[in-house]
Amino acid sequence: MPGTLEGLKVLDFTTLLPGPYATMCLADLGADVLRVVSGSRPDLVEFFPPFIPGTKISAASAQLGRNKRCMTLNLKDPRAIEIVHRLVADYDIVIEQFRPGVMAKFNLDYDSLKAVNPAVIYCSITGYGQTGSMKSRAGHDMNYISRSGLASYTGKKETGPSLVGMQIADVASGSYNAVIGILASVIHRNLTGTGQYIDISMTDGMIAFNAMYGSGALVDGKDPDFESILLNGGSLYDYYRTKDGRYISFGGLEPQFYTNFFNTINRPDLIPGGVLPKDLDKVKQEISAIVLTKTRDEWVTIFNETDACVEPVLTLTEMFNDSLAKEREMVVELPLPGGGTVKQLANPIKFSDAKPVYKSIGVTLASGTQTKEVFSELGYTESEIEEFEKTGLFS
Repeated sequence: MPGTLEGLKVLDFTTLLPGPYATMCLADLGADVLRVVSGSRPDLVEFFPPFIPGTKISAASAQLGRNKRCMTLNLKDPRAIEIVHRLVADYDIVIEQFRPGVMAKFNLDYDSLKAVNPAVIYCSITGYGQTGSMKSRAGHDMNYISRSGLASYTGKKETGPSLVGMQIADVASGSYNAVIGILASVIHRNLTGTGQYIDISMTDGMIAFNAMYGSGALVDGKDPDFESILLNGGSLYDYYRTKDGRYISFGGLEPQFYTNFFNTINRPDLIPGGVLPKDLDKVKQEISAIVLTKTRDEWVTIFNETDACVEPVLTLTEMFNDSLAKEREMVVELPLPGGGTVKQLANPIKFSDAKPVYKSIGVTLASGTQTKEVFSELGYTESEIEEFEKTGLFS
């Protein structure tokens, strides 16, 4: 059965995480994605350990490149312009992740490619956007989170802002906003016949994530602080350490849930105060002391018998073996080029009909690309392709 996005053809000039994750999502849903990478400057993700046993392929690279083809092209070579123009005549979506102005230097910016294909949809992902004084500034995930205001109230009073173990700005802001923008533009093109340019700023996305407390600050002018509000540690909604040095999470904000929680830990006297008791610090210390009397798994067994929004903090390997991840089919197996299989994280979207497809793992420069295959599809002869290879067009 065809994928949901069957027929969409995406030309992917991105590296690292935001763009590749976005195009992986599109490829999982059936889009035809062709990565265009440098033959002499490998993506850093290709060196990110661990590597799949028996291969030269990074597990992360194999995941992010899933279901995509890959070709090498030296964009600094003037001949590359003609190659990309030929591709754009057929590939109707372009996504890139260079600093503003870089693609224009190659004559591969939106205006240049729009002249070739007026219906092209062109998406640029950057840290700070295509406009403004910071547009050319370098940055990484924590920088975008810092600029967004989110880090100012995410953490502890004693230690300050907390790092997060995954790239929120890269994926939740950069990747997913790019996917939303591209798919919205496809609908717009279906209605109007014209493509458009999409400017995705990861910092913009993080600013927008302040949906609850940002809207409040705009109204009353007050900044939330660490451990000062309902969801950042300023209530009983929090993580609690267990006897074995593990943690459980308590998120029972509503009366029925915190009532069950207090009854389960034999403290019904705390019910009237709810999750925002007047003596918060004292009550939190008392709850922490109670939780410390049992192991994490002992608490899991106890709370399995009641509805209190209490769950264990799982490691990744525990999560993979957990019944929920198995029941929701969040791990899939893909074939390896030399035989065998490798496990990967599945696409999280569940469809009743056209489901995600998992055809192939991502290729790397070390494992081989489809460069010659793509050039052949563009109509170049074997002798022309050999000449291109000898003269550095693929480097």
